[in-house]
Amino acid sequence: THLPLFGDWLVKEARQATRIKQSAPIMVVLGNPPYSGHSANQGEWIAGLLRGLDGLNGQRTSNYFQVDGALLNERNPKWLNDDYVKFIRFAQWRIERTGHGILAVITNHGYLDNPTFRGMRRSLMETFDDLYLLDLHGNSKKKEKAPDGGKDENVFDIQQGVAIGLFIRAPRPVGEEPEIKARCRVYHAELWGEREGKYQWLSENDIGDTAWQEIQPQAPYYLFLPQNTDLLSEYEQGWKITEIMLVNVLGFQSHRDSFAVDIEQDCLQQRIKKMRDKDIADQEVAEIYKIKDSRDWQLPKARERLRTDPDWQEKFLQCAYRPFDMRWCYFSEVAIERPRRELKQHVANQENLCLNVVRQTKATHWRHVMVTDKPAPAIFVEIKDGSSVFPLYLYSGSKNDLIDEAEAHLIQSRRANLAPEWIQLCAACLNLVYVEDKAGDLENAFGPEDILHYAYAIFHSPTYRNRYAAFLKIDFPRLPLTANQSLFRQLSSLGAELTALHLMKCDAPVIANYPVAGSNRVDTVRYTEPTDAMPGRVWINAAQYFQDIPCEVWNFHIGGYQVLAKWLKDRKGRALNFDELIHYQRIVAALQRTLEIQQEIDAAIGEWPIR
Repeated sequence: THLPLFGDWLVKEARQATRIKQSAPIMVVLGNPPYSGHSANQGEWIAGLLRGLDGLNGQRTSNYFQVDGALLNERNPKWLNDDYVKFIRFAQWRIERTGHGILAVITNHGYLDNPTFRGMRRSLMETFDDLYLLDLHGNSKKKEKAPDGGKDENVFDIQQGVAIGLFIRAPRPVGEEPEIKARCRVYHAELWGEREGKYQWLSENDIGDTAWQEIQPQAPYYLFLPQNTDLLSEYEQGWKITEIMLVNVLGFQSHRDSFAVDIEQDCLQQRIKKMRDKDIADQEVAEIYKIKDSRDWQLPKARERLRTDPDWQEKFLQCAYRPFDMRWCYFSEVAIERPRRELKQHVANQENLCLNVVRQTKATHWRHVMVTDKPAPAIFVEIKDGSSVFPLYLYSGSKNDLIDEAEAHLIQSRRANLAPEWIQLCAACLNLVYVEDKAGDLENAFGPEDILHYAYAIFHSPTYRNRYAAFLKIDFPRLPLTANQSLFRQLSSLGAELTALHLMKCDAPVIANYPVAGSNRVDTVRYTEPTDAMPGRVWINAAQYFQDIPCEVWNFHIGGYQVLAKWLKDRKGRALNFDELIHYQRIVAALQRTLEIQQEIDAAIGEWPIR
């Protein structure tokens, strides 16, 4: 009988609290807002506030989509629309209106170092006097591990790592806004390990007895993580790969790989033929192939488009699905939601070379580069983070776009995807003449492919990867240029060999053998390390194995993929044919030779920085 009265009291209390929030000064904001990149909070006011417009009074304010007065120019800044980002921006606005206060939140830790959030970080530094950032890690998406190699668990039952943020703004005299560098102090600490250990530490410690490290976030990224700045100026002497190869695009995304991509061309062709068949209902096709509609792709429209395409049979082509793993795909919007215009024009059915590079990674070591000569998907070199494709050549015409044979000359009309300023710098430093196509003799001339090979060698240098590890994790790699013609020639040669190996266009000496006959069916993939009595073996089932596999080759990673394990696990349940058995042995040989070339690259460079 008392519940209605109690309910009325709650309603009145909530209304009073709302009035206070809207009109009274707020000095403390705390919470654990939701993390959702696809935000359900689509209000115009908060969207405007994120972009620097306070809709309540029409005034300009801090803009998360700018940094130091310049637009971010991010192709996909959607993560700035995450709910937790909106919560922080709202709380920041409230404290600014009050003039002082504290914001205390536990959120997704992505804003600490993701390049997309650099405007947000700069804005927070402008508003607050002290920022305390406790990174609790626990990011299973990034496969985070404790520094000692032990388990690192999340404090919540989620995959996304989290961080505690304590942002403090002290009262200031009216009109006094000290310089950001003099005002804002940023402190960082981190907690690794198992969940219970983190709980215990958090219950026993507070802000006063935490071992904070004061950091100095620097332009252009204003990272909220400790960074070795000693090598930063040296690293920044190089050109970012996006400044050298101006046209680049995220790899293709099908959103239905099991339908659009296949190891066997015949299997893929049968699926596409069924998709064209008018006698098979849409619902039946969807059920057979487990296809779902999305915002940008609907099965009925795709089927109609396929039936009316007179050139539908020309869309079957090979793609570089994973490192050393070529597959067939139906390269059309009919099956692939985002085949990317740049890939269709410059790479599909064209003679080209492409660098595939990940912009940002949480991985301990940067290994995120791989050359291809065919279209590659967004997750080509990393499981979660998309890799961008940098084509070496740009074609003014495409075989997919030709109207008649009179336009066939357009296929051969291509130019290098290299910034003119970079070409001029190379020519001046090396005292060589630039040739427009392919490679030069490296005695008198150099060409686009020599530059790509040189870059590929540098990016495979173990010293380069270790020396600049902190910077390689947060943005596209930078390429240092040597003025030593002999060194450029050596590195281009080694990079050319690496390129041929990774495209499987040359063979290294075969070191693995496959000694036992049987079903060749891939069941359980495992590795036994070499002993005095037995060489290293990669087992595909209980009886059959590849032999003479060194540990370092078995553990070789490209980006997020352990190459030898990944290739086999993707074929679980499949009986390997003769060509596949030979291909696997060639992969082993290519990886072994890659390790040797990496050492040769470091030996050729000698001392760093490169000169």
